[in-house]
Amino acid sequence: MTKKQVTMVTFAMVLANVMAGLDSTIINTAIPAIIADLHGIQFMGWIIAIMLLGMSVSTPIWTKVGEKIGNKSSFQLSLLFFVLGSLFQGLANNMYFFLLARALMGVGAGGMGSLPYIMAGFIFDNIKARTKILGYLGAAFSVAAIIGPLVGGYLVDSLSWHWVFYINIPIGLLAIFLSLLYYREGTIKETPKFDVLGSFLIIVGLTLLLLGIQLLRLTSSWIVISLVIAGIVLLVLFFMHEENHPNPVVPISMFKNRALVGDFLLFIFSWGAFLAVNTYLPMWAQGLLGTTALIGGMTLIPNSLVDVVGTLIVNPLKARFSNRSLLSMGLICILISLLGLAIAPQNTNIWWPSIIGTFSGFGVGFIFVLLQIKVQVDASEKNMAPATSLSYLIRILAQTIMAAVYGVIMNMELARGVRENHGITMSMLNKLSDASSAKGLPQHLLPTMRNIFHLGLQEIMWCATALLVVAFLLNFVFNKSDK
Repeated sequence: MTKKQVTMVTFAMVLANVMAGLDSTIINTAIPAIIADLHGIQFMGWIIAIMLLGMSVSTPIWTKVGEKIGNKSSFQLSLLFFVLGSLFQGLANNMYFFLLARALMGVGAGGMGSLPYIMAGFIFDNIKARTKILGYLGAAFSVAAIIGPLVGGYLVDSLSWHWVFYINIPIGLLAIFLSLLYYREGTIKETPKFDVLGSFLIIVGLTLLLLGIQLLRLTSSWIVISLVIAGIVLLVLFFMHEENHPNPVVPISMFKNRALVGDFLLFIFSWGAFLAVNTYLPMWAQGLLGTTALIGGMTLIPNSLVDVVGTLIVNPLKARFSNRSLLSMGLICILISLLGLAIAPQNTNIWWPSIIGTFSGFGVGFIFVLLQIKVQVDASEKNMAPATSLSYLIRILAQTIMAAVYGVIMNMELARGVRENHGITMSMLNKLSDASSAKGLPQHLLPTMRNIFHLGLQEIMWCATALLVVAFLLNFVFNKSDK
């Protein structure tokens, strides 16, 4: 491609990351209004998790689709799914249709999130240039995440929560147009027969496993156990099948690469922990302090702002510090945020969660670029595309599972609060996190309800802290020889 074509394609990839960044924070500002309007606080965790589920089951398939029809067509198709999912969510009038539309959006996001990093790997051969571009992509995500709370809060307060999804439509269509007009890729290599059975096994296996996890405390134990066991069995069959297939969805040989396995594990635990801050920080402001959606969303702005800084300064620091040291710095930053929120009192000033959240943002920006480049280098050019896709899948799986775990923790605390405090119902707790709905609640019960919500948030932060401790240990084990 010419320099202009490369620039415009890079801009299309940036737009994809802008949409992903917007959704990562704009949805958090809208969740209180959504659950109040559609009456589904028990599905609060599902709003995040169902999209992550769609991303999880589709991510490994998008890589193989890219090999078959080209990354250009695959990228455009994933953008189209994301746009349609956004449209249908905005039109939703009940929680079930909303969640189905969000799952469709997740399928699109699986390709939209992973394919640009694979495309960048092929477009930019030079590692230094690639690191720079990945920094830009990460920064685009973070800048959009900064704007997201402001735009989301304004739209929810001034119009309605539906508009936080409509905003994706023009951005997505522009990205499709730019890719269609400027992206030129080489001749698509003929690959062995598409692994239909492997694709079926991983999609159904992941779906059953993650659905089982999501249904914890929402249905009978035997249904949960059956789904989890069936999912695990299908995933075991998937890995057995992949060993002998000439064109596997996930090359099993990658798991024999010790450095690569270490990268994947660090992604799992750091991303699972970070989700606690990113999801529940706005809810802290709205549910405990009674702020509007706009103010609640603004608590994420410092987090996203320093995320940009983290993604951009990794490259210069790599020349002075080891990967192990840099990763430790990032993990310490996330840990500061989690501990700060875990010990914060219920009536803490709104500036505290905002400021303490900045450490988490910087740490995640730091870790993301470092590990993403490390994955591509450790995998070598032969497995760069599947390893990049798998690292994305692993991050999404970690977030999907932990979104379910955090949701269960919150639901258990809410249920316990309802049992122990007569006069408080789950319906009342539904309205607590939305400022306009909370005005109609019995004012003398608000302190008790906020205390219940606060205990749930604290439990979530302590759980995420435990994940970070494991990540520290993994960093020293797998990067022991890194000096």
